[in-house]
Amino acid sequence: MTNKRIMIVDDDKNICELLRLYLEKEGYDTHLAHDGEAAFNAFEDYSPDLVLLDIMMPKQDGWETCRKIRATSEVPIIMLTAKGDTFDKVLGLELGADDYIVKPFETKEVVARIKAVLRRTNRTGKEADADDKRIAYENLELDLNKYELKVCGKTVEAPPKEMELLFFLASHPDRVFTRDQLLDEVWGFEYFGDSRTIDVHVKRLREKIEGASDAWELATVWSVGYKFEVKQN
Repeated sequence: MTNKRIMIVDDDKNICELLRLYLEKEGYDTHLAHDGEAAFNAFEDYSPDLVLLDIMMPKQDGWETCRKIRATSEVPIIMLTAKGDTFDKVLGLELGADDYIVKPFETKEVVARIKAVLRRTNRTGKEADADDKRIAYENLELDLNKYELKVCGKTVEAPPKEMELLFFLASHPDRVFTRDQLLDEVWGFEYFGDSRTIDVHVKRLREKIEGASDAWELATVWSVGYKFEVKQN
């Protein structure tokens, strides 16, 4: 039994009950909420390990609920919604969601994605050696022990996923990674991820770090992926 706690937030009670049935069979503890306001009010007391969050709900939609949770917590969030437009996916990712599943869905796929996201969370847990979670380049310091990013000596706010992506790339300087490789290594999506996730996070990272130094660059390798390029003197 996993004993992990999953909060299921959807105004469709049938979907909630179906997901509860499958997740509890997998050994998860579950808590149901049918609108964003109720979910946020119960979030602190329930302290879930992951949130399945619908978007179109009464009282408070999923966008606002995700935004409020992210203001105080790094708990993984999977958006669960009938909206499948690219704009909606990008907005969810920019607000800090970890994955995005469009209805109608296969319940087994939802369970598999939950397991993948939780595995990714565990891989970046406290068991790692503290010294292995710090990197430093000219005008760039990143410490995943504290989830602290400094650019030109100043602390820069960034969501956990952006820091983890930057840390992974900068820990393998000059090595090119495809989007699928980055999804697997940083998100743990394995076969399920959407490559747009990477593009969104790289764009946001560049807004924070570009121009800080001529010694390195978060570079695009066209038709392949991305790399953290260290310039030769």
